[in-house]
Amino acid sequence: MANDYYATLGVRRDAGADEIKKAYRRLARELHPDVNPDPETQDRFKEITQAYEVLSDPKKREMYDLGADPFAPGGGAAGGGFGAGFPFSDIMDAFFGTQTQRGPRSRARRGRNGTIRVELDLAETAFGTTRELTVDTAIVCTNCTGAGTAPGTQPETCDMCHGRGEVQQVTRSFLGQVMTSRACPQCGGYGSVIRTPCPECSGDGRVRTRRTIKVRIPAGVENGTHIQLAGEGEVGPGGGPAGDLFLEIVERPHAIFERQGDDLHCTVQVPMTAAALGTSLTVETLDGPEEIDIRPGTQSGQQIPMYGRGVKHLNENGRGDLMIHVNIETPTKLDEEQEELLRRLAVLRGEERPPGKFSPGQQGFFSRLRDAFNGR
Repeated sequence: MANDYYATLGVRRDAGADEIKKAYRRLARELHPDVNPDPETQDRFKEITQAYEVLSDPKKREMYDLGADPFAPGGGAAGGGFGAGFPFSDIMDAFFGTQTQRGPRSRARRGRNGTIRVELDLAETAFGTTRELTVDTAIVCTNCTGAGTAPGTQPETCDMCHGRGEVQQVTRSFLGQVMTSRACPQCGGYGSVIRTPCPECSGDGRVRTRRTIKVRIPAGVENGTHIQLAGEGEVGPGGGPAGDLFLEIVERPHAIFERQGDDLHCTVQVPMTAAALGTSLTVETLDGPEEIDIRPGTQSGQQIPMYGRGVKHLNENGRGDLMIHVNIETPTKLDEEQEELLRRLAVLRGEERPPGKFSPGQQGFFSRLRDAFNGR
């Protein structure tokens, strides 16, 4: 045997197809004329390419193992170059490390994902809820069960590519005769043609419809949270698997509470006298009305925490807190009796002296308050 193709590629005679392909790719990257223009290297590149064409083709390899060289004169292939019909895609795979998909492609493809915006109140996001959603989507055609053909018919083998899904063309280049492959223009690469499409789906294998699904919204979601519902999207062409449906949570603003993470914040107005003497107030929470104590001497801006009265933690135990912000209300109008009472209180507390005897820096809170009321 004139040519030892196994030795040319550096593989054993019992090497598998994957091992032969790896060996060829490794050598092709080293010896390709674009990388190494040396004439001797180009001859070596032609040798490994010829060896790969023989050993990668089961029929040619079988002939070679039986003692017939397909590239020898009279061996059934033209000598020199790469022989008629050398697969150019194998060169591209070897040199660029790409994988070219061969054969017909499936009509069934995965469906697209979808997104729905769901508006919720604060209580629903805090404790979770269940919603029924109406979605416009694609489902498998019940008339053809996704095949795309009319009942009683089947796809027919394409007479242009004979079921391969691709057609080949032989051209000449500096490498010799090169074979290129492309998707069959008649069947679109499927290898078969639907002569009689399903009248319900027009051969797509799916139809549009509106359906209602019940979904559970977990406690603790917030504005912008995305929830994935696997397989609830639209069915793919050819009855392919369904995509996913994503829910985007939109939380409506609340009239009382402001949410910060899992904590809630609100403000209560407390009269000046109540803040000074102390009192109890009824405040609204997500769990209903509750009482809080305002301690004597509470100042404006103080916070009163209500632990565990906030939003539930998402996928965890426990809840955030409710923070009560106290705002002290100072009266803006006083009648004569009220003003006199405040004056007497100021005197008793030593915060104010009789009128006309004030010294700079000696005015107390109530005196400053009176001057503010009188526009001084």
